Amino acid sequence: MRRVIAQGTFDILHPGHVHYLSDAASLGDELHVIIARGENVTHKPKPILDGRQRRDMVAALDVVDEAHLGHVEDIFVPIEEIDPDVIVLGYDQHHDEDGIKAALDARGIDCEVTRATPRELRHDDELLSTGRIIDRIVERRC
Repeated sequence: MRRVIAQGTFDILHPGHVHYLSDAASLGDELHVIIARGENVTHKPKPILDGRQRRDMVAALDVVDEAHLGHVEDIFVPIEEIDPDVIVLGYDQHHDEDGIKAALDARGIDCEVTRATPRELRHDDELLSTGRIIDRIVERRC
């Protein structure tokens, strides 16, 4: 059985998230998704939704076999526990693939690291970013 990990914040699910997870699921037999804890999100504004709610939303997607909240102190702990064959990064995630591979090697975790494909816009008004969704809400509701 080929075990795949995808990971991210998944704050306000949108079609880009669904594409990423579907793409990741296609690379194996079992998809585990690690949802970043709010306190570990440092590269963008903190999530709007609580971690448990984000986990539950991701877990409800048919392509996801298991959704996990990330570890508070060490983002590699769930990866060690899941023992994946491949980690799929979002096509636009800020992660450094070589840095992740080096950290995995240092921990004795032998798995492939790859990127998901981008999802093309299907119409002009489609939003594939949580930040853009929030901007649209503010623009139209505030």
